[in-house]
Amino acid sequence: MKRIFQSDVWLLLKKNISKGQFIGYSLANIVGLSIILVGILFYNDSQTSHSNQDNFFSNEYIVLSKKVDGIGLSPISFSPDEINDLEKQSWVKQIGRFTSSQFAVNGSVDLGGKRLSTYLFFESVPDDFFDVKPNEWNFTPEKKFVPVILSKDYLTLYNFGFATPQGLPQISEEFIADIPFTLRLTGNDMQTQEFRASIVGFSSRLNTIAVPQKFMDWANKKFAPTETQQQTPSRLIVKIDRLGAAEMKQYLEEREIEISGDKAETGNISSFLSIVSTVVTTNGFVICILAMFILVLSIFLLLQKNKDVLRNLMLLGYHPNQVAKYYETILVIVNTIITIIALCITLFSRTLWNSGLEQIDLGGASILPTMIFAIVYFVGITCIDIYVIRRRMMNIWKGK
Repeated sequence: MKRIFQSDVWLLLKKNISKGQFIGYSLANIVGLSIILVGILFYNDSQTSHSNQDNFFSNEYIVLSKKVDGIGLSPISFSPDEINDLEKQSWVKQIGRFTSSQFAVNGSVDLGGKRLSTYLFFESVPDDFFDVKPNEWNFTPEKKFVPVILSKDYLTLYNFGFATPQGLPQISEEFIADIPFTLRLTGNDMQTQEFRASIVGFSSRLNTIAVPQKFMDWANKKFAPTETQQQTPSRLIVKIDRLGAAEMKQYLEEREIEISGDKAETGNISSFLSIVSTVVTTNGFVICILAMFILVLSIFLLLQKNKDVLRNLMLLGYHPNQVAKYYETILVIVNTIITIIALCITLFSRTLWNSGLEQIDLGGASILPTMIFAIVYFVGITCIDIYVIRRRMMNIWKGK
């Protein structure tokens, strides 16, 4: 009898539910949630590179140096006060200092039956600023081995500008990593020391010949003159906030600081794309919020319409929360369907941009962050709906 009576109550409450209002709420929520999820997934895909190198959307690093006018007889560098002022700027997230080698370096290699020898320079930056992370990136003096990261531009210049006229072979990135070479360091009191070395990676971000910071600190201390060991950095690598591109450009122009390469325009484009992504995602949130208000208003009107029926049920012994469960069950089912449909639309939308991103070596990000957001949204909006229903039920019970 109790089950039959509960079934009758369910039919009684269900009779006055407006299907049109729930359909309108569902469609608005599906559209809003789908926009948000598509924006999150596309952004994550655009940030994921198969080769673990910089891509168009994640170009957040710039290299700064001062302008040289005429002939510079003394080293041009950034003073501690200038670096401190730079760190205070809103568009600066993190600053890394370039450390230059203060000793003579000679590199030699046997290639194509010929022995090549040349003077080199080394620089180092903190490991966090590299766009490649080789396993061999470490240094201990006892091993007599120095790993080197080379700028991709240097290999391009060798292959297409130097190798052919000299009758030397062109070399791929994979092959050059297997070619060992010898470094001869010369410093204080003409002391010399030789090390084995090899190229363990190629950087698109850093236009230099990079060595581990541990090696640079050890070598400068051992080979550099004492008066040059505390030299201030001549270049800085800065992780920036892309939304501050306009402010950054004005700051650097006023202080005659140059950005190496063509990073300034890239920063402006990245800033524009970030703003567009923010606007799109915000629109999705606005639609979802409006849909939630539509539902809250619909629930309020529905409960108000059934006020007498609900109060009579409570007088018959039903607790307000017990009566509310009938409406809560409907909302949980509706919100579950909304979340599943929105996720399906998002995964389908991914097929539209997948091939395009793969052509530029991007995409393939994990779907997990998008799913977590969808679940959090589902739980959040369901809790809000349940809170509204139970609060209104208690007001009806109190005769309000």
